This record gives sequence, structure tokens and C-alpha cells, in this order.
Amino acid sequence: MKLNLLSCDVQRPDRRAIAKCITEISSNIDGSLSNELTEILLEGDAVDIEVEDKNTGSALRALRKLSIDYEIIE
Repeated sequence: MKLNLLSCDVQRPDRRAIAKCITEISSNIDGSLSNELTEILLEGDAVDIEVEDKNTGSALRALRKLSIDYEIIE
């Protein structure tokens, strides 16, 4: 499944937690790329990631916990 991460509405976002979450839920993103994607997301641009279907529920829960708005692409 593909997700489009739209924004993070927390006043002081935890960059490390967001990067770790992206690394854990995505199927093809390593630590350094997740750090870059986190910076892009926090600057206000959308980020596309791919999540394995078996991790969908926990991935969406983790994103909501970090106050990350997302949309499901497919």
C-alpha cells in the first residue's frame, strides 16, 4: 500500500521518532533516507512511502500517534 504523508501538526515534532517510524513501517527505506524524508515532511512538503500490507494497521496507528496526517494512495 502506498501512503502520502501530508503534514505533522505538532508544535515541537520529535524528528527522531518520526524518522524511526518511517523506517519501521516502510518496506524500502533505510535510516538516512528516513531522516531526509522527515526533514522534507516537517518543511511542509508531502512524502510518499510504501508500506507492506501486513503492517498496514500498525503503521497507520503509529502515524496517528505522531500526529502525522496522511492519505492512502492505493
